[in-house]
Amino acid sequence: MKLQEQFVQSVCFYFKEEGKAWLQKLPDIIKYCEQKWMLKVGEPYHLSINYVAPAKLESGKEVVVKFSIPGVAFLDEVESLRLFNHHGMVQIIDFDRERGIIILEKLTPGYTLATVKNDELACRFAAEVLKKLSISSPNNNRLQTTAIREKSLQATVAENEDGYGPLSSHTLKTALTLFTKLNQSITHYKLLHGDFHHYNVLASGEADWVAIDPKGLLGETEYDVIQFLLNCLPEKEVYEVTSKRVDIFTKGLQLNKERLLLWGYCHTVLATSWSVEGSNYSKPFYQMIEIFERMYKETYDKEIAQYTI
Repeated sequence: MKLQEQFVQSVCFYFKEEGKAWLQKLPDIIKYCEQKWMLKVGEPYHLSINYVAPAKLESGKEVVVKFSIPGVAFLDEVESLRLFNHHGMVQIIDFDRERGIIILEKLTPGYTLATVKNDELACRFAAEVLKKLSISSPNNNRLQTTAIREKSLQATVAENEDGYGPLSSHTLKTALTLFTKLNQSITHYKLLHGDFHHYNVLASGEADWVAIDPKGLLGETEYDVIQFLLNCLPEKEVYEVTSKRVDIFTKGLQLNKERLLLWGYCHTVLATSWSVEGSNYSKPFYQMIEIFERMYKETYDKEIAQYTI
């Protein structure tokens, strides 16, 4: 079984020895899947860290099969798919907890929101999807709150007192302080996608868009918007484009603009830290730190570090 080279590298980079062992077992897991659900798995899509491919049931119905390393992330995805219950989210058909398999409906035509070249129109489509996803946090679920993201940044700060990659010690500590203040002042928790961006929104039908690949998180919608703002940015006029995007989301979803900009700053610092690999890092993410800081100052006439609850 020949696997995409970048897929193999990514799995080994993120999951180390566990990833290597999973890749060895993947052909057998696929065979198990085909036998259990009586389906035939086709050639995979372009892969990241999960093996995702179209499949056809004996009845002729087309579905999508996703193979993941079993664990917390897989269980959170299954939980969030179940809780969203097809409201703006791809429908889950079945899953296998032990082997990390999810059977999903196939979205047709299935192209991503990144193919919409009019940026304002893409944002409006995204806002409509987020409206459908906007439900209060259900009782008795396994999902973590956005405090788990704060803990991730806290670990980076603790291990890198003098800064990390392009991030100065001051920037890291400012972002961590904001994370703490924002998490402590959430008044109403909602079920969040956790990784909402252009490539996780697919076309379904002639005039509808549906989210895929939820990470599963509890928090504010203002936080869930940020990863979308970091993606598909132009080479020029990034500030102006971001400003328009922020206005579309805040007005369309009736969001708190101040909290959105603050979440933007601290999550962008976190996202940049996640991208650091040696001397490499995501420059598109990194540039957005200054943009959120500037936008906050121009809107509220104070430094972002001066925010108080």
